[in-house]
Amino acid sequence: MALLAAPVPTTTASYAVYDRITHTLTGRDVHKPIRSASLVKILIAIEQLETRGDDPRIEPMLRVSDDNAASELWVENGWDQLVVRTAERLKLKDTRPPEKRGMWGYTAVSAYDVVKIYRYLLEDAKPKVRRTIMGHLQRAEKCASDGFDQSFGLPSATWRPAFKQGWSGFGDPAKPCVDRPRPRIQWELDTKSPALHTSGTCLFSIVVVLTLHPEGTTYEKAAKRVTQLTEEVTKHRC
Repeated sequence: MALLAAPVPTTTASYAVYDRITHTLTGRDVHKPIRSASLVKILIAIEQLETRGDDPRIEPMLRVSDDNAASELWVENGWDQLVVRTAERLKLKDTRPPEKRGMWGYTAVSAYDVVKIYRYLLEDAKPKVRRTIMGHLQRAEKCASDGFDQSFGLPSATWRPAFKQGWSGFGDPAKPCVDRPRPRIQWELDTKSPALHTSGTCLFSIVVVLTLHPEGTTYEKAAKRVTQLTEEVTKHRC
C-alpha cells in the first residue's frame, strides 16, 4: 500500500488594509487572534504617553524595537492591565492580555485591531501622542537592538512607510544586523510557530500583515514571504 505524503506545513497569514480616503477595509481573516510579538509596543507607548507622559525609553522601544525598554515600561504601567485598559479605551475587539503577565509579546491581537490602533493614533489621539509615536515609527531603523534586520515587509515593499515590526520564535539572528546583538530575554525563547509581522502606514493606507510560520523556518525565509505578501496587498496603494 502506498504511503501518503505528509502535508507540507505552510505559512498562516492574516492581513488588513485600510484606505484612509475611501474609509474601506479589505483583508483576510482580519479578526484572527495571533500573538503580537513587538507590535504590542505601540500599546505600551500609548499607555505611557497618555497616563504618565513622555519617556526616553519610548524612542528605542519603537525605533529599534528594544525589548529591555519595553519590559521596563510594561511593568511600570501595570503589566497585563495595560492591555486591558488600552483595549477598552481604543475599543479593540480581539486584543487580549497574555496568559502570563510577564510575557508581553504573547498579547493577542488581530489585523483588524492593529489597524484600529493606527487609526486611533492618526484620528483620535492627542497631537503630542500622535507626533511622538508616528515620528519614531517614521524613523524606525534597519537594525533592531537584538540584531534582527527590520527591513522586511513594508519598508521593503513600499515607499517611506512609518512602520513597526514584530518577530518571535526565531532564536538568535544567524547574521546579526548589529555588531554586538543584545542577549535575548530568556522567556522570549519559546519557539512555537515563529511569528513575523509588519504594520504601519504608507501614503493613504494603514497596512497590517501578521504571519505564523512552520517550526524551523528561517528568519530570512519568513522575511521574504512577508515582503512578498506585503507587495501583494499594497499593490497600487503605496
